[in-house]
Amino acid sequence: MPPNNVYSNRPLAGALSVMGASLFISLIGTLVKVVSVSLNYEMIVFFRNLFAMLFLLPWVFYNRPAGGLRTRCFRFHLLRTLAGLSGMYCFFYAIGRLHLGEAFLLMATSPLFIPVIAALWIREPVAPKVRVALIIGFIGIALVLKPGLGIFQAASVIGLGAGFLSAIAMVTIRRMSTTEPAIRIVFYFTFLSVVVSAVPLAWSWQTPEPGALAILVVIGMLAVATQSLLTRGYSLAPAALVGPFTYANVVFSTFFGWLFWGESLDVLTWVGAVLICVCGIITARKTGSNPASKVPAESSGDTDAQGCNGNRHT
Repeated sequence: MPPNNVYSNRPLAGALSVMGASLFISLIGTLVKVVSVSLNYEMIVFFRNLFAMLFLLPWVFYNRPAGGLRTRCFRFHLLRTLAGLSGMYCFFYAIGRLHLGEAFLLMATSPLFIPVIAALWIREPVAPKVRVALIIGFIGIALVLKPGLGIFQAASVIGLGAGFLSAIAMVTIRRMSTTEPAIRIVFYFTFLSVVVSAVPLAWSWQTPEPGALAILVVIGMLAVATQSLLTRGYSLAPAALVGPFTYANVVFSTFFGWLFWGESLDVLTWVGAVLICVCGIITARKTGSNPASKVPAESSGDTDAQGCNGNRHT
């Protein structure tokens, strides 16, 4: 963390880093769609986490936080892992059964769920403008899901579940952020995800072909590169400025879906996409502009664990 709580303010560099992360996330989704033809989702999720862990370890060793990897927030790390990992299963399932752009769009609904979950769990106030944006954003979700039009898909609900579970994971990170450094949060998520995602392999193991294994290695590399770029982007500029650029993954994924599979989105989905993205950006900016919501990307890790064991103070 910069001395005296002075944070960098390089919005262009931060935005480019976040857009780079969005591109990599879209590439991960594209590769998942390719490899899902030959491998089940249990295998894809496990190897994604395993290879990410292998590539992550040198970074963790080089950037060890003060206090090491010891934590008093294990239950929150576990909750974040279970929510994030479940969201990953839902997301990969949706990628295999929906248009790539639709799957990413449903995942992009997480900013609409975050204020609701944060208000109920950690008592963060929701500004009136955010409430209006949430209502409009959920109308956008309805346009994407299209209930009652005869084209409603269970995969769409599962894709929406990925966005909801991701929101739970993000609020859990926020719950820990006053005492846990970012690198410790990333390490525990990756490590626990490997352990938990190994369990289903007892009944769903498939031996991957060399080509599929190579794709899984690339997915792991891209996952670590994505995390690195996101960390850099959010450290270079305020979250309210760079956060909206995460929606670039919807654009990138829609393009890749059209390029490789000839996919296109219908009019209702495009309208819903605009509402979701615009309202998500409004929600992110209003939340990020609240001084009470600003927490360091990395804290010292030596502070008292009140953020984990006691009442959260903002």
